[in-house]
Amino acid sequence: MPAATTAATTTRRPPRTYEVRTYGCQMNVHDSERLTGLLEDAGYAAAPSGEQADVVVFNTCAVRENADNKLYGNLGHLAPVKAAHPGMQIAVGGCLAQKDRETITQRAPWVDVVFGTHNIGSLPVLLERARVADEAQVEILESLEVFPSTLPTRRESAYAAWVSVSVGCNNTCTFCIVPSLRGKEKDRRPGEVLAEVEALVAEGVTEITLLGQNVNAYGVEFGDRQAFSKLLRACGEVEGLERVRFTSPHPAEFTDDVVAAMAETPNVMPSLHMPLQSGSDRVLRAMRRSYRSSKFLGIIERVRAAMPDAAITTDIIVGFPGETEEDFQATLDVVREARFASAFTFQYSKRPGTPAADLPDQVPPAVVKERYGRLAALVDEIAWSEGKALVGRTLELMVAEGEGRKDLVTRRLSGRAPDNRLVHFEADFSRVDGEPRPGDVVSVEVTYAAPHHLVADGPVRALRRTRAGDAWERRTSGPSAPSGVGLGMPTVGVPAPLPPAPACG
Repeated sequence: MPAATTAATTTRRPPRTYEVRTYGCQMNVHDSERLTGLLEDAGYAAAPSGEQADVVVFNTCAVRENADNKLYGNLGHLAPVKAAHPGMQIAVGGCLAQKDRETITQRAPWVDVVFGTHNIGSLPVLLERARVADEAQVEILESLEVFPSTLPTRRESAYAAWVSVSVGCNNTCTFCIVPSLRGKEKDRRPGEVLAEVEALVAEGVTEITLLGQNVNAYGVEFGDRQAFSKLLRACGEVEGLERVRFTSPHPAEFTDDVVAAMAETPNVMPSLHMPLQSGSDRVLRAMRRSYRSSKFLGIIERVRAAMPDAAITTDIIVGFPGETEEDFQATLDVVREARFASAFTFQYSKRPGTPAADLPDQVPPAVVKERYGRLAALVDEIAWSEGKALVGRTLELMVAEGEGRKDLVTRRLSGRAPDNRLVHFEADFSRVDGEPRPGDVVSVEVTYAAPHHLVADGPVRALRRTRAGDAWERRTSGPSAPSGVGLGMPTVGVPAPLPPAPACG
């Protein structure tokens, strides 16, 4: 055969692979969904489980005192891995990157890209620049240029989604570094939020969580104090949207129009996560929390009057500078009266750059630890008691994916009740037609309560197959089903009921 007619043989190189490791609050999880979307839009592919990614992205948190050590420890572990994999790249973004900037490349010179909270959309370009120039690229912006929700997205869940309504925070809590790293609050227009919600529902999503660092302050930028309650009611008009949640509101701005919107909008779920932080008015004043314990308890009273089955959860910090035993007892008193369904409790973590870091009377660690133990025990006791009251009740659950760590061993599945309690239920489908998929809805009877979950052993009483279950099946049955975001914390990605780090709300 003449050489001129010989077919040329071309070899397509496989796409470079990525892994995103996420630490911190829901806003970081939301940003990581955008980072994965950007990388896939740029031609990268999620690294198969167990394989080393070509690009590893750390989306960091700066809330905790040991955040720096955790990051540099992880970067240290990757240094020899990178040396053994020519062409591998490491990128660091998020709040710690916004705070530390050039320090990261000084302490870990094998890092290729450092980017901040305001320019996550630059990641693919910065990776390419670093590759071509063969030197680290550091780009930190001081203000938001592109709202993250406008960027390409690779969502972790097919049936539930975060929808950001705002970024940043206008509060000045003395323990919180987030406002200095995320900036002042910037709100999306209501039409943009609703357009995203409607697009998600069209894709099969049936549960959305409205997200903001101070979500009920939404509207401050365009001057509408009732914008958030109006948004909740507007979500109630979206056909096919079955569950609406939001996190995290600030007690100082929690108004009666929001309570009314929650109670009167059928698809707004009877669950509320509202950070208390302390039950002591003196400590709240030192924290610059612009409410007092009586106002907090008054909000809870009004919410429960409007929605008797509402489950209320919270964040509490133990050992804030100057906290006395009397202050701590005031926190215990509020916990007893509020009867939280669960609480995230934190030992105060000193953060350089926050006003609280320079306050006198830092509480000794041994005292903080002892108080923390007492608080955790009380929270568990009350949560367990509240859970026991549901034994014998029939609950409607949205079946979840990957929330029950022991499900394979116990032969149970897991789901979320309307009030967001986690329920593990027996995989007995003898009374229903078929097996539920994540996103489908089942009815079960609660048979046992534990402090952090409920159990429903016995046959599933009813099964409703949903568009969300269809979406999950389409997503997971295809030959190129992506693996999603590799998270550095447990069971986050599908909107979870509580934040894993102290909220700035």
